[in-house]
Amino acid sequence: MIKNGKRELAYLVKIDTIEPIVGSDNCEAAVVGGWKIMVRKETFKPGDLAVYFEIDSKVPETEEYAFLEKKHYKVKTQKYTFGGKGCFISQGLLMALTDFDKGDGMPVWRGQLNAMILNNSVEKVLEDGYPLTDILGVTYSVAEDNKRKSSGDKYKKMAQRHWKLFKHNKLVQWLYKRMWGKKLLFLFLGKKSDKKASFWPDWVKRTDEERIQNLPQLFPPDDTKWIATEKIDGSSTTFTMKRGKRGKYEFYVCSRNVCFDKPEKEDKLFYETNIYTEMAQKYNIEAVLKDILDLYKEFDFVTIQGETYGEGVQKKTYGIKGHDFAAFNLIVGDKNRVAKRYNSIEMTEILTNTYNIPCVPIIAEDMTLLPTIDDMLNFATGESILEPGTLREGLVFRTYDGVRSFKAVSNQYLIEKGE
Repeated sequence: MIKNGKRELAYLVKIDTIEPIVGSDNCEAAVVGGWKIMVRKETFKPGDLAVYFEIDSKVPETEEYAFLEKKHYKVKTQKYTFGGKGCFISQGLLMALTDFDKGDGMPVWRGQLNAMILNNSVEKVLEDGYPLTDILGVTYSVAEDNKRKSSGDKYKKMAQRHWKLFKHNKLVQWLYKRMWGKKLLFLFLGKKSDKKASFWPDWVKRTDEERIQNLPQLFPPDDTKWIATEKIDGSSTTFTMKRGKRGKYEFYVCSRNVCFDKPEKEDKLFYETNIYTEMAQKYNIEAVLKDILDLYKEFDFVTIQGETYGEGVQKKTYGIKGHDFAAFNLIVGDKNRVAKRYNSIEMTEILTNTYNIPCVPIIAEDMTLLPTIDDMLNFATGESILEPGTLREGLVFRTYDGVRSFKAVSNQYLIEKGE
């Protein structure tokens, strides 16, 4: 679930339905949106509230999660075959609300949740979203991802460092929900290091696509036409330029969450070298963005976002030496911050055909969504265009107007990669 531009790893859900699992006598599938999670029989029933932990997450190494000790407290995609009697892919972890209650009573957040439901309704709470990532101290399962993917927000970094306090202290939780409260907490709990990566161009949205499993409202599908592109397993990269004062231009190179606007930001690099500035130089990005702004006076800013991939970037190198780049977003906007995202076909015509900047491979055009989420996930599994003979990570789908998009990650790819 993406909330306020951030991927939540743990949050409140309602069980939609319970399905049998072929070949299993003791387990069944709890369905939450498009996610299917294997649980013991009669643990949940439709309509029950639960805490859902997404794949890629790691829970704290505490007593309440002791059952995950052999899995190093990590939540991953799991494939079960039941002795050849059936096959089921389970994604994520479900825990009942009562699993968090201890001998001294329920934790503070449970009491707050009960009060919210009493004053509103379950549907309202779920619609607004009830994130639990920071409260429960959940992080990414891959340690490096906590640096590479975590937000540059100084308040979030403060909360993650003091997660026990933010989990148990009712006053701290109340303050953290208010901006003035965050500032007050930062006076006592913040560090100078929390501020170092706080700058981000305010006209640029950080990259993160919602997973198809979190969009059940798209099914059954309508007749909207979509474009499917290959999802590349790399490091998110942003290049952006804005018109400055006196005819000057402001140019920035960013990773997923860090803008390298100052030399000292180099210490925020996850990789041994700055692969982001390397790609900017390789494809002469600054000159390209300036040319676009010179050609189109109505634009106040232009942004190119994509994936940098290759040697040492993630586990999939795509069989190349060094690094390369593929764009997936071309966004322009005016002084009022009204932005337009070109669709994948338009973007390729502009960036590749005019400026020789590679774009993500287009897999399908003018397609409607398949009948079910499972059908879409099966469709996402296929051969990589960038590295023939290997599995692609999945697909990203965008509408022709460039407004809507989501990703479908191949379950087979996740299993082979160990996620």
